[in-house]
Amino acid sequence: MKAAVLNEARSPLEVQDVSISKPRAREVLVRTVAAGVCHSDLHFQNGSYPYPMPCILGHESAGIVEQVGSDVVYVKPGDHVITCLSAFCGHCEYCLTGHMSLCQEPELQRGFDDEPRLSKDGTPVAQFLNLSSFAEYMLVHEHAVAKIREDMPLDRAALIGCGVTTGVGAVIHTAAIEPGSSVAVIGCGGVGLSCVNGAELAGAGRIIAIDTVASKLELARKFGATDTVNATEVDPVEAVREMTGGGVHYAFEAIGLKITTEQAWKMIGAGGCATVIGMIPVGTNIEIHGPELLREKKLQGSNMGSNRFRVDMPRFVDFYLAGKLHLDDMISGHINLGDINGAFDALETGEVARNIVMFE
Repeated sequence: MKAAVLNEARSPLEVQDVSISKPRAREVLVRTVAAGVCHSDLHFQNGSYPYPMPCILGHESAGIVEQVGSDVVYVKPGDHVITCLSAFCGHCEYCLTGHMSLCQEPELQRGFDDEPRLSKDGTPVAQFLNLSSFAEYMLVHEHAVAKIREDMPLDRAALIGCGVTTGVGAVIHTAAIEPGSSVAVIGCGGVGLSCVNGAELAGAGRIIAIDTVASKLELARKFGATDTVNATEVDPVEAVREMTGGGVHYAFEAIGLKITTEQAWKMIGAGGCATVIGMIPVGTNIEIHGPELLREKKLQGSNMGSNRFRVDMPRFVDFYLAGKLHLDDMISGHINLGDINGAFDALETGEVARNIVMFE
């Protein structure tokens, strides 16, 4: 099969022929139809997060089941599915206490002595985050897919595989905002826009979108923002605190930077909660003013929107088909696998929400 392989950090991906194994007992072979190019992929491509090489990136995807292993009962060939990087075992402490997105059980991957799922010329190719969706096929554990209705467009469904689940989930699961509350979202890429959309779905009274790109702020209004702040024109912290009379109830950081994380903390008022969604580079330390903890302010992280993806994803599909999730406006363009490096360049500029790699 054709796949975009990252052979070395900070180098372009190369479209190469890669071998893929056959499904074992609890594995599913998925024909990839669409894969979003997410900023998280860029973090690994540029070396901000180390990962074994060579590997096939891609983790926001949807496709159609081709084959299933002998013990798989959840899906069958022909089913439409969304993939999810937070595969779950179903029996560890995290899974049993409702925190499936934190599951890290090794049984979800093949062992070192087993035939690798992916290889090139007899050499193993690392599978990225249980998926590797910049490829024509994905071989995954059955607990890495969610079955969806067949009338859902798969390019839109792919967005639910990461950005939507992360952004909406951070609002409704991690932070669990109350209707009528005030919300600030820093960063209006795919995850940030989903966060804005999630705040609208949850009934937030005021939603303030913050970015440095005017076109993204305009787009944020389509997703539910009631106010926008261009951080190149004003101090975003001062602007938000002035607009809300002391700070928002909830702030969400959707970029992954030290400065914006600290801004999110400063934007919340007493009793407020700042949730970091963005992937902060390894080695980065965040500074907050300790006495403010006496004001019962909270700083917390969110991993993939604290999802229960087999429940959440079909519901998000229903939301989209009912006109409540604004996925159409999130797609900047459809590209071929050979255009993948151009899509990474576009992420660097910050001008796009999502490019979607289409395989058919």
